[in-house]
Amino acid sequence: MDFHDIKGQEHIKRGLEVATAGGHNVILIGPPNSGKAMLMARVPTIEPVQIKKYYVNIKTMEPCACGFFTDPKRACNCSPHAIQAHLTKEARRLDTEHVDIHLEVPRLNLATLSNKRRGESSAEIQKRTINAFTIQAGRQMKRNADLDGDEIVRFCKLDREAEELLKLAILELGLSTRAYDKIMRVSRTIADLDGKETIEAHHISEAISYRSLDRNLWG
Repeated sequence: MDFHDIKGQEHIKRGLEVATAGGHNVILIGPPNSGKAMLMARVPTIEPVQIKKYYVNIKTMEPCACGFFTDPKRACNCSPHAIQAHLTKEARRLDTEHVDIHLEVPRLNLATLSNKRRGESSAEIQKRTINAFTIQAGRQMKRNADLDGDEIVRFCKLDREAEELLKLAILELGLSTRAYDKIMRVSRTIADLDGKETIEAHHISEAISYRSLDRNLWG
């Protein structure tokens, strides 16, 4: 298995790269046959070689009871109330508040599926996850102690634009304290993948894009 077998789904593959690099848990949301299982099966191929076992916790869910809400090919028969009830039920079942990364997996169109171009290989992606993992391990060694969640967040240094964007997200999107913590952790990993010590605005923006199940971000 290799990630270059997956057609399209670039945002999903990137999200799984981030999750793997930082050991973040993930939920994949999408209609039946959108490729969730294929994506999950290939995650071990991009894990850092230092990891001895599969360590990214991945959950899946469908966006409504019939499964076809957000599916451009199949009509959804669920009412808005039924969709919200389904999401609430799934949020409890999967404990989505504690999931770091939410990825919406769309069904691909024929043009994407028939494209002959091969995507990036697992080996290429794995090089980046190894580099990020090495940076994180080095940072941990310098502290000489295991740190609790609050201390980890305090070690996330943001530039001015990143701070302003995060403030705007909290005010405009109504992010919870837990969502803030998740964004900080994920943006730290994204910055590590980018080889940056300081978290920049685009790292925060990408981390926010992985919070689609938060109340004010789900369409």
